[in-house]
Amino acid sequence: MSDSETAVVVGVGPGLGLALVRAFAGAGMAVAMAARDEDRLAALEPAGTGDRVRTYPCDSTDQGAVTTLFEQAAAELGEPDLVVYNAGAFQPGGILDIAAEEFERCWKVGCLGGFLVGQAAARHMVPRGAGTILFTGATAALRGSARFANLAVPKFGLRALAQSMARELGPQGIHVAHVVIDGQIDSERSHHLLEERGPDSLLAPDDIAGSYLHLHRQAKSAWTQELDLRPWVERF
Repeated sequence: MSDSETAVVVGVGPGLGLALVRAFAGAGMAVAMAARDEDRLAALEPAGTGDRVRTYPCDSTDQGAVTTLFEQAAAELGEPDLVVYNAGAFQPGGILDIAAEEFERCWKVGCLGGFLVGQAAARHMVPRGAGTILFTGATAALRGSARFANLAVPKFGLRALAQSMARELGPQGIHVAHVVIDGQIDSERSHHLLEERGPDSLLAPDDIAGSYLHLHRQAKSAWTQELDLRPWVERF
């Protein structure tokens, strides 16, 4: 498509995912935005980005679908320089009530999908000896709260995956980092909390996206493996 960098964002929704797409396209990158729901994905395509952004339906838990995504994006936009895994699934529930099928679904989306996308990204980056792979984590990656097993288990696993990949791929020129989102992201569903908690109590998606871009731009002599982000008023 062009000589610009190419980014692939898997798990694009109206909040952080879309903010990442805007940030990367605004930095001059060609961006592949991917999510499971094709119709919803098409409705999210940001305005003002021209042909720099293209949508790709992809089930991140399907290895064949992930392989196809990377092959198509590489052919149409260029080999990936930056890949973000931002997909997740969560259904709160107590240990006595969680259905095994629901537990497995949350794990597949939150952890297995990260492995498949991270592996596909690495296969495209290692031959070139360069690239950045970022994983979106959460407070649940650090501690499992009551009724949060469906989130904590996949997020713990995703964090472990990021650590292993960073230690293996870093010496090969691939920057792998895990971002802990330690707080609630501002969205249509959570915006009402600003009135209860006060201004700056929610993480602004565009500000988070700026930190992801910073990670990608870091010099090799000072790479970050894990970055935690929270509002300045958040207790931790």
